[in-house]
Amino acid sequence: MKISFHGADQGVTGSCHLIECAGRRLLVDCGLYQGGRELDEENANAFGFDPAAIDYLLLTHAHLDHCGRIPLLSSRGFRGEIIATGASRELARLVMLDSANLNEEEANYRNRRADRRERQRDAAAPLYTVLDALNALEHFGRTAVYDLALPLAPGIQATFIDAGHILGSASVLLELEEGGEQRRVLFSGDLGLSGRPVLRDPTPPPRADVVVMETTYGDRQHKQLRPSIEELYRAINDTLKRGGNVVIPTFALERAQEILFYLREGVEQGVLPASMPVFLDSPMAISATQIFRRHPECYDEETCELFRSGRDPFQLPELRFTRETAESMAINRIAGGAVIMAGSGMCTGGRVRHHLKHNLGRANCSIVFVGYAAEGTLARRIVDGAKTVRIFGDEFPVNARIHTIGGFSAHAGQAELLAWHRHTGNPTTTYLVHGEPDNMSAFASLLANTRVEMPRLQQSYDL
Repeated sequence: MKISFHGADQGVTGSCHLIECAGRRLLVDCGLYQGGRELDEENANAFGFDPAAIDYLLLTHAHLDHCGRIPLLSSRGFRGEIIATGASRELARLVMLDSANLNEEEANYRNRRADRRERQRDAAAPLYTVLDALNALEHFGRTAVYDLALPLAPGIQATFIDAGHILGSASVLLELEEGGEQRRVLFSGDLGLSGRPVLRDPTPPPRADVVVMETTYGDRQHKQLRPSIEELYRAINDTLKRGGNVVIPTFALERAQEILFYLREGVEQGVLPASMPVFLDSPMAISATQIFRRHPECYDEETCELFRSGRDPFQLPELRFTRETAESMAINRIAGGAVIMAGSGMCTGGRVRHHLKHNLGRANCSIVFVGYAAEGTLARRIVDGAKTVRIFGDEFPVNARIHTIGGFSAHAGQAELLAWHRHTGNPTTTYLVHGEPDNMSAFASLLANTRVEMPRLQQSYDL
């Protein structure tokens, strides 16, 4: 039995872990690296294993940094079975097709730009195409049900456990047997917070011999939720009084729906004006919101009760979905008074960059960040106080007010991570992944009665 690490190793994105047992090879996640241009190159590099030799891919959830390289894996020879929860399966289809579209658009943009400048170079090619994403979808097989053990092969079974992170998210317990040896290996996936609206709380994990866990916020606690909601309301109201627009870079999965939930609450409570136009300018977030409505098995009691009473928790009086490009462009003719939610949350792609281009330089506008900004991303540069930023090859001043509201994170904070780990018993080894090195080191110092490893890319261990 072996485990090796091929992504999100001493970094936050690109989750990909390999288990070898009883002659079978299993991947847990196959995500995209997100950040600067050097990570674009990292995405295109070899995986560190033969995709054609992988028998199963267990997908913890549908965020891009966990599923975004699946089309590339498929195009390079993977022919195994992908297993995920029903909600993750639907969302992953959406995410992968959107990513493929963006890859194709970016390659076309670079080629047009090179042509205009009469540069002589090889044509830019997308990391993968829409056809690659469609082909990858053919590999999705059985649907995982929370807390129901799923036999994969002799000596290998998997159980998906509600992680409370986004719709359909899961931790995965692997029960392995080889040569008379048995191991219970638990992958946290990304863990959510308890006591949040919309989704159920994370299920306490079972005992395990080996734990592989995320440490995105292993060095800190989040702000309290209620003060964060109030801060959001203040940022919106202050901006509307100044006559500007509010731009909220939004992750399409979970964060967009959560912000809609709070905006609806604000309007119903009279804290926000009912006449305030809110644009959800993200085709993927619009489709994700529709998928959310189809999976009540993931909701907490409060959200279930809203649906039972005939109320849509994501609906606002002046909410406008803008799918078409022309509709998105028309938003930029609005001088003020609008709340514009657009992806991507880290501003690495999508329509939000166009809205930043039109609003970032205006002192009466606000940019409100409600999610994690990885190093190297446009969002991180703005959050860190850059005076100018480059968008579509041009420099733009940062004159808008910048708000960073940390309480909306879908990730568990340090205390929740420690509590989750305590539920696993006293694992022999704990592998820390999906975090920046300082975060990991801070979290590692708090763990007791377990050997802690912080693996490097391509590092392998015997189980």
